[in-house]
Amino acid sequence: MSAKPVALITGVGPGTGSALARRFAEGGYAVAMLARDKERLAALESELPDAKAFICDVSKEDEIAATVSRVTETMGAVEVFVHNAVGGAWGNFLEIDPKTLAMNFQVNTMALLHFAQALAPAMIETGKGAVIATGNTSAHRGKAFFSGFAPTKAAQRILAEAMARDLGPKGVHVAYITIDAVIDVPWTRERFTDAPDDFFIKPAAIADEVWHVAHQDKSAWSFNVEIRPFGENW
Repeated sequence: MSAKPVALITGVGPGTGSALARRFAEGGYAVAMLARDKERLAALESELPDAKAFICDVSKEDEIAATVSRVTETMGAVEVFVHNAVGGAWGNFLEIDPKTLAMNFQVNTMALLHFAQALAPAMIETGKGAVIATGNTSAHRGKAFFSGFAPTKAAQRILAEAMARDLGPKGVHVAYITIDAVIDVPWTRERFTDAPDDFFIKPAAIADEVWHVAHQDKSAWSFNVEIRPFGENW
């Protein structure tokens, strides 16, 4: 068991997820890092003190249950849960394979539900904790080319809102962070080769905002939080 508070983060990839793990480790948390890429997690585990890697496919309910059990048994009760894993697909509604949409619902929406159902009871018992979901503008509007993605993020946001209304009076903060930006990772740099640096949002800046929201005073909690570069059209 860790003597430090425990943060569980899903979707620990090369961008936002890794930045979140670093931010919470720097802030004094023992961090449970969940993803499917064993090598990336192992490298990050060796870099960060009190961080542990857990291989987990969050589209599978049984893997979520087993992973939560391993985390709580080896590290302790989770105080902050950040659902950063994301399933995406692009295309209009005529092009999208319904199976892809269903899979994205599993990753984006159902995984949030499964993790929250497993983790919230301990938070309720102590009267404290935070559940944060990272989303994007697809949660607020359905553009034609986002038919395989936007419905799942909209459902995720509404689920988080329902959870917030339920858990808030019990001392547990639930928030939804909309990232209205292109995240600065290698593959987006390759796609937007002519874009200036300030076109992108920095993963570390996202992590700082998640940290801030997770630690807001109870007298001033946020739910809908939007972050974007200063030059982003909105």
